[in-house]
Amino acid sequence: MLNGSAIQTVKQLKIRKRDTLMELNRENLILALPMLVVFAGLEALFLVLIRKQTYNWRESLASIGVALGEQIIRLTASTMVAAFAYGVWQYRLLTLSMQHALYWPLLFILVEFSYYWFHRFSHTCRWFWATHAVHHSPRHFYLSGAYRLGWTGPLTGGFLFFTPLFLLGFNPASVVAVIGLNLLYQYWLHTELIGRLGWFDRVFNSPANHRVHHAADAIYLDKNFGGVLMVFDHLFGTYKAEDNNSPITQYGLIPTVGSYNPVKIAFHEWAGIADELKAKPGVKARFWILFGKP
Repeated sequence: MLNGSAIQTVKQLKIRKRDTLMELNRENLILALPMLVVFAGLEALFLVLIRKQTYNWRESLASIGVALGEQIIRLTASTMVAAFAYGVWQYRLLTLSMQHALYWPLLFILVEFSYYWFHRFSHTCRWFWATHAVHHSPRHFYLSGAYRLGWTGPLTGGFLFFTPLFLLGFNPASVVAVIGLNLLYQYWLHTELIGRLGWFDRVFNSPANHRVHHAADAIYLDKNFGGVLMVFDHLFGTYKAEDNNSPITQYGLIPTVGSYNPVKIAFHEWAGIADELKAKPGVKARFWILFGKP
């Protein structure tokens, strides 16, 4: 039996753990986004001044607006997600030590596996696509598109794909940290300035692989879901290399959002779902509108 002092200590430890999870989100908001915006600005200047290309500044400014809204919502929802994560963690099957040599490599692979399926379902289930479509809405492949992320992730429950990691005994704060690094890695993938990289493209996610992922051309749809690695795309048949004989002709959604308003960008797919739900009566029809393929 725990005495009153021990119970209070346990409660304080839980609070500290949740605070750690929230602090990771705060650091992401305060430090990461401004840095990423600066790099996106440098890419824009290079394209305009050196390459003499046109650049859609309004699209990139809209991405900043979407990113700010997403970061505020993520920070607000972090308490709820932390409470859920540590609530699940209390029922873990194992207690894994972060000091063990295999802890971080194993966590990296399992996060990559979980992310692959989360990302794949985000393309094949409309409930998740309604959030993820925001990321695919830019019509140009700029670095600024990397931080154009949906606002409704906490609502749709995408974090549930990582729940098994908590049950296996991985500390939620470490899981969040690895997910954050996984997403940060993907930032540099959103550019046309870097060409194909040979063997690297086969093993790791790369700009060429991610251009395929964002392409709206039919032969490239629903490919390359990995975050850092391509291993699970190879295993599950979703890998597609960028083909010089079939150049990418368009990025973005079909039909396009047609707006630079961050609010409309964030909710356009939900608005479409709402319209379809009104137009089609019946439980079965509405179920497939929500959870069928986009």
